[in-house]
Amino acid sequence: MFAADFPALHPIWTILIVVLAVYALGSVRIANQYERAVVFHLGKFRRIAGPGLYFVWLIIEWQTKLDLRTVTAAVEQQEGITRDNVPIKVNAVIWYRIMDPERAVIQVRRVANAVEQVALTTLRTVLGQHSLDEILKAQETIAQVMQSSIDAVTEPWGAKVELVQIKNVEIPETMQRAMAQEAEALREKRARLIKAEAELDAAEQLRNAAQVIMQNPAALELRRMQMITEVGAEQNTMTIIMMPSEFVSLARSVGELANRLAEKS
Repeated sequence: MFAADFPALHPIWTILIVVLAVYALGSVRIANQYERAVVFHLGKFRRIAGPGLYFVWLIIEWQTKLDLRTVTAAVEQQEGITRDNVPIKVNAVIWYRIMDPERAVIQVRRVANAVEQVALTTLRTVLGQHSLDEILKAQETIAQVMQSSIDAVTEPWGAKVELVQIKNVEIPETMQRAMAQEAEALREKRARLIKAEAELDAAEQLRNAAQVIMQNPAALELRRMQMITEVGAEQNTMTIIMMPSEFVSLARSVGELANRLAEKS
């Protein structure tokens, strides 16, 4: 009954519907949240598609899909001569990301390789503009200079350099020995300065002590007695003390006075 109500389709129309369905399904594309597709229509830029579901019509359109996440790229080791004529080997790491997918596809071929090559040549150039001490001690400043230089070149390509860091610096063994000797000399100099400052402080304290003793000569004798006692206790020896005649006379007077007082009592 129902088959009689709907007349059968002509085979051509059936084939056409199937072809259109296959064509539509074949044109479906899906891009992740971090991806964008640069779509061309008959060779001409048409649109930026994604994320999510979109169509790229077969035969008349095609796409180039790009990842917008930050990319970490290692710059291969470069050998160069510093400004003070020291041969060194340096490698670095760069972080960059695609900011404009259209320019990244249209303005340059293989944008990732282009960014890495620019970083490589910039690293070699920077080595010749700085001395060895600057490269070893001011790596952050040099990295910022490299970042600005690379970013100026890659900006028309739609790529943004977010960070550059120097990973490793290799110097000749002879230079390493020279630097070690220099560091040792600096440490020895610092040790001598500290020792000289300590001796100066000790001399200052001795000068102050001498001024106190000059105001009270008896303090000198007391200090000498204390020193003799300490030496005798440490060495376990007999010590003969030469007393000044003033001390002997004073002791005799005190003894006579004590005897008189005892006789009177």
